[in-house]
Amino acid sequence: MTEGNAHRLPVRVYFEDTDAGGIVYHARFLAFAERGRTEALRALGAPHQDLVDQHGLLFIVRRVKVDYLSPARLDEALCVMTRVTALGAASVTLDQQVEGDNGAVRAALEIGLVCVRLDDNRPARIPGRWREALSGLLRVAEQGS
Repeated sequence: MTEGNAHRLPVRVYFEDTDAGGIVYHARFLAFAERGRTEALRALGAPHQDLVDQHGLLFIVRRVKVDYLSPARLDEALCVMTRVTALGAASVTLDQQVEGDNGAVRAALEIGLVCVRLDDNRPARIPGRWREALSGLLRVAEQGS
């Protein structure tokens, strides 16, 4: 669901997401964030598959920064919050947070994506429909700059 300038995706921690102690394995936070990005674009009417089918383009991850702040545990309800912090001609920077059911941030991620052509992996301008969708997730403070 999109609220204001952020998209929120509820996720549940399953056994497959955890280590032997029932704590979410660190790499699973990247998967939760990927789901959040994918569902944000879908909710805004600009799904990834349309970008591939209509333009021969896709977004690839260029950079990831993750701060793990507190553990998430088996069966916990989480929420992945996604916002855009910067939008360039062929790139986008996202701020994503995985929050626990008590609102505490479990992981904070900064994700750098680049739009590339499928045929040669060279950067390409983000088409209007996706630019408009991503603009809807720009942080309010960023919009005034």
